[in-house]
Amino acid sequence: MQLVCLDLEGVLVPEIWIEFAGRTGIPELRRTTRDEPDYDVLMKYRLALLKQHQLGLPDIQKVIAAMGPMAGAKDFLDALRRDFQVIILSDTFYEFAMPLMAQLGMPALFCHKLEADATGFLVNYQLRMPNQKMESVRRFKELNFKVIAAGDSYNDTAMLSEADAGILFHPPQNVIDEFPQFPVTMNYAELRAEINAASTRI
Repeated sequence: MQLVCLDLEGVLVPEIWIEFAGRTGIPELRRTTRDEPDYDVLMKYRLALLKQHQLGLPDIQKVIAAMGPMAGAKDFLDALRRDFQVIILSDTFYEFAMPLMAQLGMPALFCHKLEADATGFLVNYQLRMPNQKMESVRRFKELNFKVIAAGDSYNDTAMLSEADAGILFHPPQNVIDEFPQFPVTMNYAELRAEINAASTRI
C-alpha cells in the first residue's frame, strides 16, 4: 500500500505570497520558506507587514481567486491519482487554498487555519500541529503505508526525510546544495518518473 504526499505551493500552484507581493507592490512579502526556514518567524513577519499596509484576508483572497494551478499541474495530479492515493500536505491555510483546490479537482488537503478579526484583518494563525508534514507522514507509515513525498522548500525536507522516498521538485539551488540525498526533478514528467521509480524500490 503506497501513498504519495505532495507539497502544494511551488509544486502544484504558484507561491501565494509571492503572487500577492507582486500584485500589491510589497516586495518584502516575497519572503517564503525558501528564504526563512523558521515558519513562525516568517508568519509573524508577514502578519506585521499586512497590518502595516492595512491589507486583510479579503484582499489576499481576491488575488488567490485570480490565480490558477501551475501549467500542467491538474493533468499531472489527475494521472497520479489514477495510480496512487495522493494527499496534499501544505503549510498554507484553508482560507487561501480552497479556491485552488477546486481548480485541482478537490484533492485531500492537510494544512493550517488563519484567524481574522471582524474587519477582516489577520490577527493570528493556528498550526494543525508542529511539523505537521513530517508528523503526517510518520502516522501514514504507522498505518502501514509506504510513503513517497515530494516538495520544493526547506519546510518540506523533514517530510522528505521521514518518507520512504523523498523527492525535490524544482527546488532553489541552496536547498539542492544542503540536501544532496534527495533526487532533483525539474518538471512533471521527471517527477512522475521519479515517483514511479521510487514505487518499485520501496
